[in-house]
Amino acid sequence: MSSNVGLTTPRGSGTSGYVQRNLSHLKPRDNIAPYPKDYDSFKTYKQRQPDKEILEHDRKREVEVKCLELRDKLEDEEVDEEEIERQVDELRVKLLDEMKRGAGGVNARGLKPHQVHELAAAKLAESERLRNALKISADYEEGSHWRKQSEKKERKREMRESEYASRKERDESP
Repeated sequence: MSSNVGLTTPRGSGTSGYVQRNLSHLKPRDNIAPYPKDYDSFKTYKQRQPDKEILEHDRKREVEVKCLELRDKLEDEEVDEEEIERQVDELRVKLLDEMKRGAGGVNARGLKPHQVHELAAAKLAESERLRNALKISADYEEGSHWRKQSEKKERKREMRESEYASRKERDESP
């Protein structure tokens, strides 16, 4: 027990009596903030855009891996070298055509955390599907509903004031 902190004896307390510092109660530092100070920069958050060149490179790499797997399989079966080249070229052309057509979208479930561009592409596709499902327009701006309501309220107030002014002028004229 140091400087009158803790139990006088740990007997019956269900603890060992060891005193630890409370690390969950830290004083906030003013110069480092984990969030932006101004709300406007926080509100205009943009989703991370995937690099198309990296995505294309990864797809081409997958094509070459499949071609090499076919080559190994055919070499193990002792197929003639010319036949191997022909089948590998056919497979490469077929897979590259599928890649250009966009067949086989990004599946986020099978991605690793280090595949940030693939994850970003999957997240964009998911956001687009959700936006289409909820029928949200592509140019939707957050909070636009409230701005429209306040503009409508302002127009009504201006109309009332102009009607009041015209009525007042009518009543004042002899």
